[in-house]
Parts: sequence; C-alpha cells; structure tokens
Amino acid sequence: MQTRRLGKTGLQVSEIGFGAEWLERHPEEEGVELIHYAADAGINILDCWMPDPKSRDIIGLGIRDDRAHWYIQGHLGSTWKNGQYYRTRDLIYVRPAFEDLLTRLQTDYIDLGMIHYVDSEEEWEQILHSDYLSYVMELKKTGVIHHIGLSSHNPKVAVKAAESGFVEMILFSVNPAFDMLPASEDIDTMFAERFDAAQITSASLIKDIDFENRKLTVERELEEGTETLEVTMPCLFTMEKKNYPLRLPSLKNWMASKKAVITTLTSKDIPGLDLDRIGDPGSPTKVPRMFPPVMPEPGVMLDEGSTEATVTKLISLIKD
Repeated sequence: MQTRRLGKTGLQVSEIGFGAEWLERHPEEEGVELIHYAADAGINILDCWMPDPKSRDIIGLGIRDDRAHWYIQGHLGSTWKNGQYYRTRDLIYVRPAFEDLLTRLQTDYIDLGMIHYVDSEEEWEQILHSDYLSYVMELKKTGVIHHIGLSSHNPKVAVKAAESGFVEMILFSVNPAFDMLPASEDIDTMFAERFDAAQITSASLIKDIDFENRKLTVERELEEGTETLEVTMPCLFTMEKKNYPLRLPSLKNWMASKKAVITTLTSKDIPGLDLDRIGDPGSPTKVPRMFPPVMPEPGVMLDEGSTEATVTKLISLIKD
C-alpha cells in the first residue's frame, strides 16, 4: 500500500483509509476481522466520527493489539444523546463524548482530533471564538490529540480552515452530489436551488397550510429552542421524527370510502410544470437498470433420526 504525507501533519498515511461507518450493523467479530484485514493490507488511517457505543467498541477491539499501527481520526462534537447522533459544540456534551471515545477505543491519545462537520462559514467564525476551540487547543497542548483536523463538505469553509494556521489536515467529501454544485451548507439547499423552491430542514411540526395564499407554516427544533418559519409554496422541507397520533376513520367514513371516486392526477395535469425537471428526466440520479433480486432456492430440513446419520446425509449433499 502506497502512502502520502497527510496535510501539514508530517504523517505518512495509506492512500486508502478505513471509514468505519456502519460497523454497528455487523456482528462484533466481523467488524474486528475487517479492521485486522485492512491493517494486513497496509491501511493505517481510520476515521471514527460515529458516536454510537457499539461502533466505538468494535474499533477499540480491532486496534487494541496494534494501536501504534493506526492513525485515528477522532471527532470532537459528534455526540450520543438519547440513543441518537447529536452534533454540537456545547462542552457539556463534547467533553464526555470525547472521553468516551478514548475509553471505548482503549487508548489515551488520538492522532487526529477532528473539528467535526463544519459546513457553514458562520459556524466556522463562531468556533474561532468559542470555548469549544479552547478545549481542542487544550487537548493538543497536553498531547491527548497530536494534530488538529477538520471535516467539511463546503469548499469555502475548507479554505478558511486551511488558512487558519492551526488546522493541519482536512477531511473533505469527494462526491459529485456536492462537487458539481455551488458551495452550500447542506444538500437540501442544493436541490431547493435547483428546483427554484424555498427549503426548510429538520422541520418538527406543520402548523398551517394556507392553500389560497400558497403559504406553509412549520416549526423546527434548534439547540436554542423552537423556530417558526413561513414559506411560499412550492417548497422543499425535511421532517424530523415526531409522535403524530394515528388517525383512524369512523365506521361511516370507512364505509363511504368504498364507494368514493378517486380522481387520479398526473404531472401533465399541473399547469405550467416543466416535465423535463421532474421524474427521471429531471433527477440528478440516473438508474441504468432495475431488476428483481434473485431469490434463493428453498432450504431442506435434515432429520435422519440421529446426529451421525444427519451429518452423513449433509456431507453427501455437499459432495453432490
């Protein structure tokens, strides 16, 4: 495996790194084996942005016997709250989450302390004058982290970080979904701009829909509280999980639904709609082929009356 110098760190890292996302979806033994396989192949840099305990535990077991081989990217600001990923700069959450990272990775240092996920120039400016950055600098001074890095999807933020003087390396997306579009804080904004629509992210409640004036009022929850927004339709918004009660129809309405005439509308029925900007022609994602998965043949239950006879039968089937 060939290596390259990583940014301003002076570290020689493998050209291919190990992105440890989704380890929690696999058995522990399988994840550990995968980390060992990567090490044997010459990979020596591993990114751990994930805050969930299982992923971190698997990484800890995987690197335990050869910690010096690995350069670990550990993210500050990626925390675990109420069983979910929670991105924050609040030291109430950042400190224990980072200490948890050290504990679960079974190490007393992190090679690359990552300023986690900064996609807004405004947020970058806030970080520069924050207790969060002071904490990162303190970890660097005491040797708990050896180098300071940053992760981002926004090239403008990445440039500012590179020019800061203290960020030594940048973890940046190489992805056409981002790179072929202008710099933006999130992908929802990109698609909203593409389709000339207002956009709201992380909405938690639809408060009102005014069809006559084409207005939509929604709430979204922020770290500082709840924000109420009003936008003009059409718009693009993403919803967070919310405990909406299931509405069940009355018996009368349920019976009436059996006789109801359902009017079917298609895109051609919407006046002024550019058909080249919707559906497959307007989608930035192209699907070259669709096919049903190959269904495996049904299995056979073996019961020959005894263990020896069953094993003998199984061996004969395998040989055939």
